[in-house]
Amino acid sequence: MTRIAIRRALIAVYDKSGLEELARGLDAAGVEIVSTGGTATRIASFGVPVTPVESLTGFPECLDGRVKTLHPRVHAGLLADTGNPGHVKQLEELEIEPFELVVVNLYPFQETVASGASDAECVEQIDIGGPAMIRAAAKNHGTAAIVVDPASYGDVLAAVAEGGFTLTERRRLAAAAYAHTAAYDTAVASWFAEVYAAEEGSWPRYMGAAWELRSPLRYGENPHQRAALYSGQKDGLANAEQLHGKEMSYNNYLDADAAWRAAWDFAEPAVAIIKHQNPCGVAVGADVAEAHRKAHACDPVSAYGGVIAVNGAVTGELARQIAEVFTEVVVAPSFTEEALAVLTAKKNIRLLACPQGPANPAEFRRIDGGLLVQTADRVDAPGDDPSTWELKAGPAASAEVLADLAFAWKACRSVKSNAILLAADGASVGVGMGQVNRVDSARLAVSRAGDRARGSVAASDAFFPFADGPKILIDAGVKAIVEPGGSIRDEEVVAAAEAAGITLYFTGTRHFFH
Repeated sequence: MTRIAIRRALIAVYDKSGLEELARGLDAAGVEIVSTGGTATRIASFGVPVTPVESLTGFPECLDGRVKTLHPRVHAGLLADTGNPGHVKQLEELEIEPFELVVVNLYPFQETVASGASDAECVEQIDIGGPAMIRAAAKNHGTAAIVVDPASYGDVLAAVAEGGFTLTERRRLAAAAYAHTAAYDTAVASWFAEVYAAEEGSWPRYMGAAWELRSPLRYGENPHQRAALYSGQKDGLANAEQLHGKEMSYNNYLDADAAWRAAWDFAEPAVAIIKHQNPCGVAVGADVAEAHRKAHACDPVSAYGGVIAVNGAVTGELARQIAEVFTEVVVAPSFTEEALAVLTAKKNIRLLACPQGPANPAEFRRIDGGLLVQTADRVDAPGDDPSTWELKAGPAASAEVLADLAFAWKACRSVKSNAILLAADGASVGVGMGQVNRVDSARLAVSRAGDRARGSVAASDAFFPFADGPKILIDAGVKAIVEPGGSIRDEEVVAAAEAAGITLYFTGTRHFFH
């Protein structure tokens, strides 16, 4: 078992939760406690004997607390391998005693940054001595146990009572400790690279991210795949509060994320209904209930078993509409009491409360051997403003038609490429998604719209390479089209629109979504 009895502990913690129980338990077991600054003061206030670290080093804390434990008499006790006779002899000669237990947690750098503190305040919260102690004790896990999480204090006292941690346990504690300091250093490095010392328009040479396990998932996209949810920040969909329903699945999270992005592209009350990361329907309305009715009407068959995102509070009226159709997940900033009463009567529906809209500044995608990074695609590029669009054919759109074109352009961004979306009255009426050519996407959108295609408007996420796609839309009765333009055959597309007498706008902006 290779247990090593714990006789001496070094404790230096910013987060003092659980400290009293730990200190009293160690003292009762006869463990000598050495501590620093505020931690030593707190332990002494419990009536527990404690040796201040300056008594050990013979050197006072200085520089406003920046230097406390950075001393050979501390680090020799942390790094000495008591299984090495040479180390033991040197400790005896130097009159230094080893530590079998080290309990450290770090200054709240991430929390300080998140609070909006000044740069100087953030810099001051970069811990130096803490990571040094953690890394030293973790390296010396053969003879010392390092604990960085207050949730582990119960395990510490249990180990003390059993004669110390086993080697396997010390290895696991060391692994957790190195993960802790790695996450901390990543946060500091990222802040320096992205905020404090950012270079405009450049990417950092090294990029890292620390993700914390939120929960294991039953399985991945398929039952034979293992999966888990990790979180990289305090807010966002990964940290949404689940108010009701079964455990979220991997696919639930994928669809909820796609729906959340789609709904928050709009300032007006909006609803997006998603399956397999593609919209069954997207709509805006005078209120969220109207938006849902319009979104559901786009494709009621596909909406069955879908994931719904709402960019405002779910009301009782909306909840009653949702309850009429089998729905996997509803994600919204909040739910009224009436809405919760209605929806929680459904045993399996999952309800997620996520107060903030999507805020990730960058998107990451793994490829074999590397990582692709891009700034997040938002509907805020210069070409996303209808006032900047270039009229290429037909009459200028009326205010009503232009509003529908603007809606279609935004909604089309949430459709997997190649994407064609038909819209009318602030709602999608036909969606053609994920086809390998734009002609098939146009056919699919028209087919799904049926009779509703006549008099609708259309948006395309990228240019039409030929006039065949627009001709399908024109033949179906579409009265206006918005697309980026930029094809070498733009003139053919413009000519087709002119011949049909329909309105055609170019945005100059593309919104591929893969």
